[in-house]
Amino acid sequence: MVPLTSLWLPILLSAVVVFLTIFLLHMVLTYHRSDYSRLPGEDQVLESLRRFNLPPGDYFAPHGGGPEAMKNPAFIEKMTKGPVLIATVLRPGPPSMGGQLAQWFVYCVVVSLFAGYIASRALGPGAAYLDVSQFASTTAFCSYGLALWQNTIWYKRRWTTTMKSTIDSLIYGFLTGGIFGWLWPS
Repeated sequence: MVPLTSLWLPILLSAVVVFLTIFLLHMVLTYHRSDYSRLPGEDQVLESLRRFNLPPGDYFAPHGGGPEAMKNPAFIEKMTKGPVLIATVLRPGPPSMGGQLAQWFVYCVVVSLFAGYIASRALGPGAAYLDVSQFASTTAFCSYGLALWQNTIWYKRRWTTTMKSTIDSLIYGFLTGGIFGWLWPS
């Protein structure tokens, strides 16, 4: 067993590396640009929605209110007629990613902390690079990627989008594991 406090450097360094890697994957490479589609008639749809002054939040329309709606003929008709939407409404304003980037970094630190914790409970000082990397990589991959599948299973997000993000998670996992293996205490 290795004290978690002795892993502060790989925890922080792997978080920084993953934080920077997302920039490369999303801003330099172009394969995530197709994750979202433009809404047909976007200007008209947005103009129509503005009059409702929707507060930020997650919405499902038509919204049945509970399981009993599955048997309600009016609800079934709305679902059949469509459109059926799952939408997240953001605060209006100029684009700003400062808050999301700060949250992403904290999330990266938390994932790296758990990767370090799992590896530190399973392995002792001087463990082989590959052993450390396997524990940390697997933990990081699971943390970054597997929960994304729920959005496709339950909320019908496209599998292609989920698989691209899962591949990103695999990259984050390998980077995290590599750093832990490299900096593991002897």
